Amino acid sequence: MGHNVGVSKVWKATIGAVVAVVVALVAVDFGATIYAEYRLSRTVRSAAQLDWDPSTTILALPFIPQALRHRYSEVEIKAHDVAHPHVGRATLEATMHALDLTEASWLIRPDAPIPLDKLESRIIVDSRHLGGFLGIKDLMVEAPIADTNDATGGTTESGISDSRGLVFTGTPTAAGFDRRVSVSVDLSMTGPQRSTLTFTPTAVLTGPGTADQDVPDEQREAVLAAFAGELPDQKLPFGVAPTTQGARGSDVIIEGIVIDVTITLTEFQQS
Repeated sequence: MGHNVGVSKVWKATIGAVVAVVVALVAVDFGATIYAEYRLSRTVRSAAQLDWDPSTTILALPFIPQALRHRYSEVEIKAHDVAHPHVGRATLEATMHALDLTEASWLIRPDAPIPLDKLESRIIVDSRHLGGFLGIKDLMVEAPIADTNDATGGTTESGISDSRGLVFTGTPTAAGFDRRVSVSVDLSMTGPQRSTLTFTPTAVLTGPGTADQDVPDEQREAVLAAFAGELPDQKLPFGVAPTTQGARGSDVIIEGIVIDVTITLTEFQQS
């Protein structure tokens, strides 16, 4: 009886010690991740000349083994409220996959080359700033109705809708129309280096999920024209060429995806 009690105490002590070691290792790994993310944020701010620190996430679990191998599986950078031509403010995002840090170190030097297996780059403009650019102060952007009703979401892996048939709702006062209307709008990239985001309205929408406001025939052309526009100088982080345009939530997003590319952090902001 006493022997069994003694063995039990030894096992409990051993298990307790193992748990304590595991907790300590997890805490150290977590702390190292937080420090690396902080340093990366400060480096990107300085290298890209941002007004404040961007949000950075190193998706490397456990972190320390990846840092020792000089290779992170995934890193995200999100810079909110960045000064941007024409719309005033926008969000810049980049998601990097399989980073080779051989020359950059685990804290990622700003001017060091970083080979990547895949890079996703985005400019995000919210409805308020886009509305200010188009002259529709109460603008609300939504994904195409077909995407919204699709059980699969009808979106890219990044959650971006199709580029055709977005629902723009607002009051087109420039057309002399003082009621909120919903218009179907197609997005496309045009111009030099395909850096101009073009808005092409195609029809006034009525029914569920819209403002359900019809427009008289004699005003229809002017109302549609109020939702048209060209937004130039949309240069994605790291100079990636746009491949997708659409909506996510109430934002318009331009995205570019490239494979096997080498970047430096100084290239994050292009404008």
